[in-house]
Amino acid sequence: MGSVLERLRARFLEVIAPYPFLNEPVSVVARPLTAEEAIGRPEHDDYPLLKGKERMMEARFKDAPGQAYTDQVGNFEGSLGDVLALPMDSNYHRAVFVAAINAVLRHLGSIEESCHCKDGDPVRCAPELPEALSAFSPKRVGMIGHQPRLLEIISRNYRVRICDRDPDQVMREKSGVVIEPPENYREIVAWCDLVVATGTTLVNDTIDAFVLEGKPTVFYGITITGAAKLLGLNHFCPLGR
Repeated sequence: MGSVLERLRARFLEVIAPYPFLNEPVSVVARPLTAEEAIGRPEHDDYPLLKGKERMMEARFKDAPGQAYTDQVGNFEGSLGDVLALPMDSNYHRAVFVAAINAVLRHLGSIEESCHCKDGDPVRCAPELPEALSAFSPKRVGMIGHQPRLLEIISRNYRVRICDRDPDQVMREKSGVVIEPPENYREIVAWCDLVVATGTTLVNDTIDAFVLEGKPTVFYGITITGAAKLLGLNHFCPLGR
């Protein structure tokens, strides 16, 4: 079957095969955005983008932008072929790859949103989550990655356990739930009926633990938009731009 990233690269190549994108001198530029560029001025200040834990990388392909969260930022410029030739050996390379896929699919019209929501959107987005999860009829939800507004909603509607990679969050109580260390993810996945996972798992290369093990999973956030479209993954990001 191959890893999710391998499957994504292969599927993406199939999609762009009818177009001369690889042979043309197309420029793909990725750069780290400031917090305000990425998320604007939201009502709360507890989002990872505002705390400096993660940054948003933005790729541009022709007329279209595409974004991806990462904790390893840098500038990149090259052809789409150069992007696809990058080794998937770091969060930086994977972020460039994922952001570029989002930009290309946005250019082709395969996805309509490829950029992070802003300002008050996270507060408006969260109440839509229970309806998105209702098809799975979960009683126990395992959350991978701390998104404050989504955790607030999930904790009101379901039994929940959550883990996060940020050491400053681990063992802290948020919305009545203690955030567990990342190494607890297997225990959490085994415990829950449904996983709600950040799409950043695609960039930090932990996504295989959920997709390949077959646990029902809903991925959230703009990062995984393109991959969700190409691979048929359940995706929640109603207010992407």
